[in-house]
Amino acid sequence: MSRTTVFGRSASISAAVIFLTACGGGGNLATAPATGQQTCASLQGKTISGAIVFKTVAMAANAGVPAYCKVTALIEPKLTFELRLPEAWNGKLHYGGGGGYNGSIPDLSGANLNALSRGYANVSSDSGHQADVLDASWALNDPQAAQLFGSLSVPTVMASAAAVVKSVYGAAPSRSYFEGCSGGGREALITAQRFPTLFDGIIARAPAYNWTGLMGAWNRVAKTAAAPGGQLNAAKVATLARAVRNACDANDGIVDGVVSNPAACAFNPAVLRCAGGADTGNSCLSDAQLAVVSSRTSTSIFAGSAQYRNAGWNLSGNEDEPDSWVVWVTANGNVKSGLQYLFQDTTVKTYLARNLAADSLLYIPYDRDKAALDLLAALNDATNTNLAGFSGHGGKLILWHGGSDPALSVNATSEYYNGVVTSMGGQAAADAFVRYYVAPGVNHCSGGPGADDTDLLGSLEAWVEKNTPPGTLTANKLAAGAIAFSRPLCTYPKYPRYTGPANDAAAAKLASSYACS
Repeated sequence: MSRTTVFGRSASISAAVIFLTACGGGGNLATAPATGQQTCASLQGKTISGAIVFKTVAMAANAGVPAYCKVTALIEPKLTFELRLPEAWNGKLHYGGGGGYNGSIPDLSGANLNALSRGYANVSSDSGHQADVLDASWALNDPQAAQLFGSLSVPTVMASAAAVVKSVYGAAPSRSYFEGCSGGGREALITAQRFPTLFDGIIARAPAYNWTGLMGAWNRVAKTAAAPGGQLNAAKVATLARAVRNACDANDGIVDGVVSNPAACAFNPAVLRCAGGADTGNSCLSDAQLAVVSSRTSTSIFAGSAQYRNAGWNLSGNEDEPDSWVVWVTANGNVKSGLQYLFQDTTVKTYLARNLAADSLLYIPYDRDKAALDLLAALNDATNTNLAGFSGHGGKLILWHGGSDPALSVNATSEYYNGVVTSMGGQAAADAFVRYYVAPGVNHCSGGPGADDTDLLGSLEAWVEKNTPPGTLTANKLAAGAIAFSRPLCTYPKYPRYTGPANDAAAAKLASSYACS
């Protein structure tokens, strides 16, 4: 993806996008006219709307998964997708987003499995290249792959997937939905912005929508954490998290390990400063370590532009969770093993320095090349808050973010939502097509001590198909397949506050014991 290269589209990609734009909706509830085995056999080796079907497997019903035909296809030169076609089709299509820098097809789990189990035809892709999710080096000299990852893979795959669906069931999908988290959340918003008529409904969870500002923030934190004395071990992180919980956990009416409204937590990390600012043990933080905390919690702005920014992370009190800071930020003192470091490192090397041998920690400052930032943003950013095209098409959008997300700042998603409200002319106009939920105590996409399981797809279906807007939802925490506890999932900016009887463990597990405040 050279800064001096004119980004062109291949004939197959352009044709696919044109086909999709021209293709109308419609279609009725349908059932596959053949068994999965027969369907798979009929598709093997065919080329449909630019997609070469090179592998089909008939999958028998098993453990809650319905019988379906798994179709793997290639759109030349390197865009691969998997389409799962259930024998009992509900007439609709569900696109499951990827993550990170993609490079592989998401498997049949999570949102994809949920959709297939509901009778959806379900599709996902590798976004146009094959590589590790943490690797962007493929984009250095392949502008087409860079464009596909940035924004074109979803509309390109949708054109072919819709055509395959119609060829099998005899009808086009009556409704199409997109659902993704993290990098998939970025795909969700970039599609709503750049291809607003592609989907009837979109779920964007923890969207990495401001790719340029996010990578800059990760670069800044990595540099601070890698500075002499800046590394935090597990004990130091536990000290910080425990102090936040002690200060703010009870503010939501119950002490349960979840700070439900971290934005209102008045905790000041400076109270943990070691004597003289030196590192004197695990019960305090040195000045260098407090600088890391400050780098995390303050807003980053690059190139003097509000466009290239990242809202700081809240201190949630869950920094010591096993899939939180130790995975994303500190890596138990080995900063270069943290996921935030690895993502920003490949980004700086590939898109900014354009040198795979560059040291991202020595790339100073991050915004030294404004033209490079502009091109990175043009490819990958989904920061446009004017969703008039999507709203005018009748599209509905659900935004969701975990309140304790260590990877992507929930404050950034809140900024985007508030920007949509402003751009669309006020709260009433935004309420007509978008809802935003923050899930307290939930980490990146899932996990953490909070309730992370919610039927967002069902809520979106009801909104699109029955004109029933979602309000307060119910979120569950599952353990061994059973519900351990439930909480209300409140529309932003509300949060669940405990209103049940004091010292009642049974009541604390019930969503009815909480009110959205």
